[in-house]
Amino acid sequence: MKTITHAKKTRANIVPVMRYRDAKKALEWLCEAFGFEKSFVVAGDGDRIDHAQLTFGNGMIMIGSTSNGDFDKLMKQPEEVSGCETQTCYIVVEDADAHYKMAKAAGAQVVLELRDEFYGGREYTCRDIEGHIWSFGTYDPWADKQ
Repeated sequence: MKTITHAKKTRANIVPVMRYRDAKKALEWLCEAFGFEKSFVVAGDGDRIDHAQLTFGNGMIMIGSTSNGDFDKLMKQPEEVSGCETQTCYIVVEDADAHYKMAKAAGAQVVLELRDEFYGGREYTCRDIEGHIWSFGTYDPWADKQ
């Protein structure tokens, strides 16, 4: 039987990966609008970003410029599928109201307004500059697990 080892509790072991047509611009915008921090960035030719790791608390996302590679052929950008997504990211924040204001000030398109949820927490949902959907809220599904 194979043993499965999980990452330490101080860092996430699920890391969403996203592609952007203008990853260089998206990288800066995600930091300004959502509060991500650059952890590791590999610039490519011209304005390409071959790989970038952005952190938020103990979570991380990885982004890169779109390409014609095998991995990218498995993905579609929101504009290619009428703005739809098959997955989104939910990010736990301490103050949803303050985060909402920061994101809106940077130009995030709010698609579900700030609200209190029946299961607890306060959250909102928005699109980034290339149409990817994000949710930010105070509900922490790990809170009762620790």
